[in-house]
Amino acid sequence: MLVVRAIRASDLDAMIVMASQVGSGMTTLKPDRKMLGDRIEVAVASFAGSIAPDKRDYMFVMEDLENQRLAGVCAIKAAVGLDEPFYNYRIGTLVHSSRELGVFSRMETLYLSNDLTGATELCSLFLHPDYREGYNGKWLSKCRFLFIAQYPQLFTTKIIAEMRGYIVGERSPFYEGLGRHFFKMDFNAVDALTAKGKKSFIAELMPRQPLYVDYLPEEARAVIGKVHDNTVPARRMLEAEGMHYEGYVDIFDAGPVLQARVSELRALRESTLCTVDAAAASADSEPLLVSNTDMQNFRMIVARSNPVGGRIALSAAEQDLLQVGAGASVRTLSLNIRKPNHG
Repeated sequence: MLVVRAIRASDLDAMIVMASQVGSGMTTLKPDRKMLGDRIEVAVASFAGSIAPDKRDYMFVMEDLENQRLAGVCAIKAAVGLDEPFYNYRIGTLVHSSRELGVFSRMETLYLSNDLTGATELCSLFLHPDYREGYNGKWLSKCRFLFIAQYPQLFTTKIIAEMRGYIVGERSPFYEGLGRHFFKMDFNAVDALTAKGKKSFIAELMPRQPLYVDYLPEEARAVIGKVHDNTVPARRMLEAEGMHYEGYVDIFDAGPVLQARVSELRALRESTLCTVDAAAASADSEPLLVSNTDMQNFRMIVARSNPVGGRIALSAAEQDLLQVGAGASVRTLSLNIRKPNHG
């Protein structure tokens, strides 16, 4: 009995327990009561539509109703970098050549960039280890795409996702090879400062000129654009939904930033609105994401019902999970990407 829903103020204690399981490398989800409490307050106001669209931070939780506990969380920040700088490294190329010496060299560089300022961001995805089975992770992540498909006017044209970089235990090879020289503190200490919104030190301490990748230790070079082992499935899933890597990485752990135009996402192209009709024709189908269309009380389930002629059969239990009744409008999207039929 799992449901994904909009977060509520009463979820704070459960969120602190869950955030304590996350570990390092996810700056947007720390077990800090003040920080999480403030964020949940913004999220509740976001779903209520009571703050400006570009200030909104929509947080979703997966709830296990039977055991009365939270199984996971994810979020969408409507726009990043408008209140505080949003930094990335952009991987560029510098060419050095001498016709006289017959030398031509092309070298990769890292540019400190604010290019992605203003983009909508997918963030804070975490599924409790007890629930990492079946399609729970895929469902939790994809709920955000269905929400965006229902309310595209609330988001910017570009969407990004900062993926967790490659970390060995608590150690980031990229940070050890570069960041530590400038920040003079441990990776987790920098991570904690960033999580609390204290980012001015980045501009104060990081060099503004391009950095040659070849000057970095081999261990640091090898992980640029590489994700944490646990993040590999999440990256594949986002890429299948229409996102791609364009050479932007996190400044601390060099994790890749995936991006897309919102209009190119699969959910924008393939999701459909249907009317709930318990008497509609129903055949077993592939897992189907089904959400209500109530922003303040957004809820989503996975059903095995095939929409037919704009109508969908949902059981009484499924309608109860979504808090909808017969005749209500719901949005649907196949959980898995349908392979084209060439037969």
